[in-house]
Amino acid sequence: MQKIAILYDASQAVLSTFDLDEVFQHILRIMRDYFQLEHSAILLLNAATSELEVRSVSSSTQGGFERPVRLGEGLIGGAAKLKRPVYSQDVSKDPRYVCSFATTRSELAIPLMLRDEVVGVVDCQSDRPNFFDNETTDLLTLFSTQASIAIQNAQLYALEQRRARQLEVINTIARQTTAVTDIRKLLDKASSQIMESFRSDAVCILLHEHGKLVPRAYHGKLTPRFPIGEPLPHVIGACQQAIASNTPVLLEDVRKEAGYEPSFEETLSELVLPMVSFGETIGVLTLQSAIPGGFHHEDIKPLESVADICAAAIQNAHYFERVKQLAYRDGLTGVYNRRYFETRMLDEIERASRYRGPLSVLMVDIDNFKKLNDEFGHLLGDEVLKQVSRVFVKQTRKSDVVCRYGGDELAVLLPETTGPNAVRVANKLRGTIAEWEFPGVPRPVTLSIGIAEFPANGGTRDEIIKSADHALYVAKQDGRNRAVLFSPEPLPADD
Repeated sequence: MQKIAILYDASQAVLSTFDLDEVFQHILRIMRDYFQLEHSAILLLNAATSELEVRSVSSSTQGGFERPVRLGEGLIGGAAKLKRPVYSQDVSKDPRYVCSFATTRSELAIPLMLRDEVVGVVDCQSDRPNFFDNETTDLLTLFSTQASIAIQNAQLYALEQRRARQLEVINTIARQTTAVTDIRKLLDKASSQIMESFRSDAVCILLHEHGKLVPRAYHGKLTPRFPIGEPLPHVIGACQQAIASNTPVLLEDVRKEAGYEPSFEETLSELVLPMVSFGETIGVLTLQSAIPGGFHHEDIKPLESVADICAAAIQNAHYFERVKQLAYRDGLTGVYNRRYFETRMLDEIERASRYRGPLSVLMVDIDNFKKLNDEFGHLLGDEVLKQVSRVFVKQTRKSDVVCRYGGDELAVLLPETTGPNAVRVANKLRGTIAEWEFPGVPRPVTLSIGIAEFPANGGTRDEIIKSADHALYVAKQDGRNRAVLFSPEPLPADD
């Protein structure tokens, strides 16, 4: 989570200025301070000469780049030619390495990409071999996307002062989208800002998911011909053409396009921009107008930057979501951990209160687990715990939440489930485990389960858990291998 915050701060820094030299300084300072790199450099591609020219260097020692780098030359030229990061764990053993700093031991070259075109390379060098692990490489790669956008923004500003207002809008969108890590909020905010800042009657963002385009955000006054959030049966409008060419497509008058199928009922002109991240088209940004010729050609360049920003922000949000999921998972069993369970339980209590629905909790203890560990060893005990967790996940609904609450204790959250129904679920789980054959364990494994229902057995999270714990205590006191529903004087539930 801390590294995600670093990535956010770094993105904010490089997007905070339009002065090209300041952008370079920000990028190199972040490389030095946040990523602890001894040497780093920014090289931009000169399309006329097909050479990468050094624009800015940061190093703790003497040395540097004496001449431009040709495409395909060394790790830097290789990254530009291949359009992907190129890494050498130990440059002393790598014939591709072209020496620039005498103390370098590992080097990572990351292409600066815009719409699948290389505009330069960020070169990262360390005095330590094997310095760049997968996570650091991922963060640097994501950061390089923000660096690419910042460099392009600065170049556009320097070359075209008349676009200052639109570039300010782009920077505003960039700040807003990088500050949002929830993908739905991010897309909603982006489409809303685009709608306000560029002349359009409708803005829609569609993402590639499992081989289909899915509309994920919409703002405007036109009538969509598809439901938001559901995969399109086929690609409509100019989306297919934009995806195939990987370039923006502007249709001045859709009535003149043979076979054109509009995305919106009133569409008469359409602008579609592919959203590309590291050569992969992850979706499209579409703008619709109810009049012919509703878009100016000079709007395309700024909107390409917006599409790039959206693509980078979406990738950041996906990465953040993966990190968050890891933070909520138990490392041994793979099910949710206690922190996630308690957070989710608050959400479900709020939902049950709003709709006056039931909610139940199971607190589960593996009987005599300490004895099992002592007799067969902790590795076998861990395997039993993992298999019990897997069985619970398979035997419960997708809406149910299975977690490792602590030690050998599991917890199951059952939304929309009454206490008596929760008893049936508990006994189903208990019976399945009792019949399960655990390799290396010559006797049945049994469970004791305590059950509590909201709001009958408590009005808060802590009260419900306390009631379920009390019922679990009764189940164990009454001989184990049973499920007990909480009551002021709990009794074992019938099988």
